[in-house]
Amino acid sequence: MLRSLSKPSLLYLRTSINLCCLASNHSSFISLASRARRTPAKAKVEVATPVAIRSMSASISSSRGVDEVAAESVVQQVKLLTATDDDHGGVIVEMDQHMESTAFVSILRASIFHWRQLGKRGVWIKLPIHLVNLVEAAVKEGFWYHHAEPKYLILVYWIPEGANTLPANATHRVGIGAFVMNDKREVLVVQEKSGKFQGTGIWKFPTGVVDQGEDICGAAVREVKEETGIDSEFVEVLAFRQSHHTFFDKSDLFFVCMLRPLSFDIRKQELEIEAAEWMPFEEYTAQPFVQQLDLLKYMTNICLARIDGDYSGFSPVLTSSGFSEEKHYMYLNTRGLKSL
Repeated sequence: MLRSLSKPSLLYLRTSINLCCLASNHSSFISLASRARRTPAKAKVEVATPVAIRSMSASISSSRGVDEVAAESVVQQVKLLTATDDDHGGVIVEMDQHMESTAFVSILRASIFHWRQLGKRGVWIKLPIHLVNLVEAAVKEGFWYHHAEPKYLILVYWIPEGANTLPANATHRVGIGAFVMNDKREVLVVQEKSGKFQGTGIWKFPTGVVDQGEDICGAAVREVKEETGIDSEFVEVLAFRQSHHTFFDKSDLFFVCMLRPLSFDIRKQELEIEAAEWMPFEEYTAQPFVQQLDLLKYMTNICLARIDGDYSGFSPVLTSSGFSEEKHYMYLNTRGLKSL
């Protein structure tokens, strides 16, 4: 029987227990009404449902009376996990309040049963770091890691039978290399204090990783400023390279960017940079390290062709789309496009 309570966000689903079946069934059970009211997309759901909290896995003697079985099988009301619908037929749960793992398991099982009845597909649970005690319990119920951030972990579960279609975690890391040349045809280069090039004497372009929520063009300007103290203006993306099995087995996108210097006095970063200077372009390209690697030879040839006017890259253009209210950069070759 389905009964609406005074709080519209809370439903109580009640059902009677078939004592004959209970006496013969030696496994744990969850009793729910077979039908539940669907909730609108993006609406939070809190549902209380009768759940047998106590494990019924122990054998129940056939000689015990019905009254005794009934007395030990009192159905308790348990809140389901609060969830919001995602855009692909699943639900998202964002945990925050402290909960013991045993109680969490009971509520989680009831919630999954409820979502299955509603035809839901994927379940995403966001566990903040202070609820790390619930991770093992969720994993034992069939959840697996999706990704982690400094202050939370995302666990996922697939309800339907068969292979899941949940999107994988982010597959690529994005990096930039900054080609900055002054009017004297000198290129801005650095030597690093740590990493692969530490102590090698190799001069290289300023490089770095694009931060979350940061544009490629903004990352290039930031990295140049951080490593050398040079202010610069982004011009265009000259080329990019994709590689695989790099940082923790992720793929990598590396964008070669051209920037125009707006200042010229170098103030190197003490923590990461051993040295920084303006170097004649020909001296940079003459390094054996540059001559030996196809990647760097292509990079230097592209940079030189761009300076000589024989090559054109991709400039950032702010664009709108139907996927977001914010505008985002599209990088394109504007040569010959009269409308831009």
